[in-house]
Amino acid sequence: MGNQSRFAACPIADGGTSSAAWLDWLPGSPTLDFSTCSSLTVVAAHPDDETYGFGGAAAALRDRGVDVQLISVTDGGGAFADWSPARRAGLEAARRGELRRAADALGIDDVVELGLPDGELESHESALTESLVGLLTGRPPGSWCAATWRGDGHPDHEAVGRAAAAACARTSVRLLEYPIWMWHWAEPADAAVPWSRMQRVVVDASAAARKESAAAQFHSQTVPPAGGGGAVLPPDVVDRLMRVGEVVFV
Repeated sequence: MGNQSRFAACPIADGGTSSAAWLDWLPGSPTLDFSTCSSLTVVAAHPDDETYGFGGAAAALRDRGVDVQLISVTDGGGAFADWSPARRAGLEAARRGELRRAADALGIDDVVELGLPDGELESHESALTESLVGLLTGRPPGSWCAATWRGDGHPDHEAVGRAAAAACARTSVRLLEYPIWMWHWAEPADAAVPWSRMQRVVVDASAAARKESAAAQFHSQTVPPAGGGGAVLPPDVVDRLMRVGEVVFV
């Protein structure tokens, strides 16, 4: 089911599928009905996935008085493989701070950090599943869990998606899967994407503005690091994520 080979074959520096191509194609998709959600858990592989993938929806649900919990599976310290352990620890601390500020911007005060190793989640999938079962158990009827899509291409994103799917199956929480890297490597009508299960997220101006504010917190990902090298998320990647909006597979 995964699309890791597709992602690997489409380097980030090459730009990927344009925002314009997606915006020309998406408008006819059905929209997500928020009215049945009694509580929401958003599961992110790395700090910022929750904001780019489902931040507008989370902010909109908080505006409606819905309880929202955010689970960050890793601290996101593995972005630069050649960094020393001390420098990696500094990046992890920075990303935890960015996550907390982004959550504040979205109106979320229930943030859980699991601290599993960035880039190694496939090896920790069973433990992650059990952690998610524990966190989802006891959520009220009508609860949703939004997690990175099992076919997103990034190995960590796919591992989180599989673990969330397994946990939802054991707790009767409704699973929604949001893509992040799909927008980069896939194309409109791509056979690797379950378009028949896709629904668009439509939010008001207030929720959209809160998402913009949250996204602006992730400087460690959007600003080139000291000492040289490019940003983890180049401007065109961020622009595409913000312009195409949010969708889920249900």
